[in-house]
Amino acid sequence: MVATADERERLARQVALNSLLVLTGSLFIGAYVLAFFGISIPVLRVGGGLVIAAAGWRMLNGSDDDDEDDTKVHRHHGDPSFYPLTLPFTVGPGSIAVAIAVGTGSPRHGVDWVHFVAAAIALAAISVGIYLSMRYADRIGHRLGKERTKVILQLLAFVIFCIGIQLLWGGLSELLGMPNHAT
Repeated sequence: MVATADERERLARQVALNSLLVLTGSLFIGAYVLAFFGISIPVLRVGGGLVIAAAGWRMLNGSDDDDEDDTKVHRHHGDPSFYPLTLPFTVGPGSIAVAIAVGTGSPRHGVDWVHFVAAAIALAAISVGIYLSMRYADRIGHRLGKERTKVILQLLAFVIFCIGIQLLWGGLSELLGMPNHAT
């Protein structure tokens, strides 16, 4: 199924908005959810790191056949803008864990207004990036071509895998009382 330009624009706008809301909620109320369930930040980092690393690993070792993923999306009845396009495809457990970790990693002297402004700017930039990527995915894919797209996706998969390992290592280092050298 190929979406029309209007359908693509509507879906891109809705997924970007949904992603902004999910990440904003995770950033600002995630710490309270963790406290309610008694989950520490290091454990969150370990869990988030495992999820992100696993996603990167699957991307690195996945098949080149996109038909299987397409059929999963098209079997969903109703508006797919929240499920599955926002959750889990665009904003999954790994990005939610990172948003929660960022939201709980406030400075020692307390949260200052500049942190809220920086978080708002970052979330807005992410949402704009999601919108542009989804809205113009067909044009971007056409310009890059199939082989370049595969190469870029493999490089991004490796970076995602490494981000997951770094997050995992940061959490493990905290849990084990070891220095965390991220250089």
